[in-house]
Amino acid sequence: METHTYTVQIEPAEEGGYNVFVPALPGCVTQGATYDEAVAMAEEAIEGFLEALVKAGETIPIEAPSSKPVKALVRVKTPTAAYNARAAAFMRRAEPCGI
Repeated sequence: METHTYTVQIEPAEEGGYNVFVPALPGCVTQGATYDEAVAMAEEAIEGFLEALVKAGETIPIEAPSSKPVKALVRVKTPTAAYNARAAAFMRRAEPCGI
């Protein structure tokens, strides 16, 4: 299983708690009552988002490393099916090259 790291944007919510956005995964949002809960919920939301991408046959976005300081990074394991799909896609591309 591969591991990917994503930047999460955590902002105080008007009604209290925190809203979480994952810029590299548009539509992947969550919230938490505390900062720590928001970070934990971000990990869960990212894992679910990636799982849905795999089930839909979509590729998993890889976030480019950032030179900007960040407040929180979330590292998640890629679902096995996604790893297998990426490996198979690589092999299909490599075969015409004689690899």
